[in-house]
Amino acid sequence: MADPLLRRIPPVHQLLTEPPLKLCEAQLGHALVREQTRRYLEKLRYQLRTTGKHDMALDAGTLACQIAAWIQEQGAPRLRPVINATGILLHTGLGRAPLAQEAIEAMVEVAGGYSSLEIDLESGERSQRVLAVQSLLCELTGAEAATVVNNNAAATVVTLAALAAGREVIVSRGELIEIGGSFRLPDVMAQSGALLHEVGTTNKTRLEDYVQAIGPQTAALLKVHTSNYRIVGFTEEVALRELARVAQQHQLPLIHDIGSGALVDWEPFGLRGEPVAARSLADGADLVLFSGDKLLGGPQCGIIVGRQGLVSRIQKHPLSRALRIDKLTLAALHATLRLYQRPDTLAQRLPLLKLVTTPPDVLRERATRLAEQLKNASTVRHAEPVADVSYLGGGSVPGQAIATWCVAIEPRTVSVDQLAKQLRTGQPAVVGRITRQRLLLDLRSVFPDQDQSIVTRFQELNESEP
Repeated sequence: MADPLLRRIPPVHQLLTEPPLKLCEAQLGHALVREQTRRYLEKLRYQLRTTGKHDMALDAGTLACQIAAWIQEQGAPRLRPVINATGILLHTGLGRAPLAQEAIEAMVEVAGGYSSLEIDLESGERSQRVLAVQSLLCELTGAEAATVVNNNAAATVVTLAALAAGREVIVSRGELIEIGGSFRLPDVMAQSGALLHEVGTTNKTRLEDYVQAIGPQTAALLKVHTSNYRIVGFTEEVALRELARVAQQHQLPLIHDIGSGALVDWEPFGLRGEPVAARSLADGADLVLFSGDKLLGGPQCGIIVGRQGLVSRIQKHPLSRALRIDKLTLAALHATLRLYQRPDTLAQRLPLLKLVTTPPDVLRERATRLAEQLKNASTVRHAEPVADVSYLGGGSVPGQAIATWCVAIEPRTVSVDQLAKQLRTGQPAVVGRITRQRLLLDLRSVFPDQDQSIVTRFQELNESEP
């Protein structure tokens, strides 16, 4: 039954003469368009054989339009800009912290040509790339030395590999965290070659638990900030200062993994409980490890600050080369750290802080204005501003809500899931959240200059899209 349908499919050479595919050829070249057309027809023939459909349009003009759209879709980049209307400010799936304009400009400046990545321009001799940011990190944290790898999990691995391979590292059982993507601290430690020595219980660990665990095989004490969850109720943990005294008495390094990477106290911005790198060092930590793309507001990287001798051992370990960062990350990190030298203007210049500190009244005004504009879209049955809460995300300050305002949207004919998909797959992509059969666009995580792009996207929507 399918054979007559198959005979109706135009040959490749005929399809290539149609205007949509001629335009594709001009953009992508004859060979690629011909091959993609052939592949599309193979898929189409298989579909006809297996379904036996009789109502498919198989004329050359219609097929050429479909093939051209498919070719463009196949060539579209997987990594695209997104308007984050989820309300999760450090959304791991959406790239965590947006970079400051200064960081973007710094990346552009070194991306197009050569740079002094590992050359000392004064002497002309070979240098180390980390020197580009080392002095800034030491200035901002009070550390003797600093180094940078490609993320905080890498910072943990290389630190333990350099200082504790084949020996024990003592950690509280309540701090054996799992981070995004099912990466668990015990697994990360195992990859470093260090041996995990758990002490205490899930909810209570006391100072004597650490003291009793220290022995000839102990290489270090590790304290991990539980940044992505909280244990409340009948709990107890050892303060960093107390743990530091024990580490010093036994001449063991104390490593503090603070995770989210606060360089300043976030409490004035309404978020409590995040350790600050400089404070951890002042409290006696020998090394502090943290991320660059979370609270710090910079590019993805793992930062290690602390005692000169320990940092030097880490830098000399072979893994440091395998996990090193590139010139673009260095440029962005340097520019971001420079912003911290001016704390009086940081909230205006660091995008993450700017989003966090936007007053709710400002968000309400934007939500009201945006809702009025979206009511006119053919895809929208109803739109209204609603008060809600946002979260920092990225494994930081779990459970601490931030007041926000959203635009709550009810679609006219399609389901709310279909509307969300239409927005998510469009250009620009808009990602919101679904609550009680309404699509919420949370303006806490949307930059003001993106409001009009959202309106335009709704105006362009076609409710017949799948």
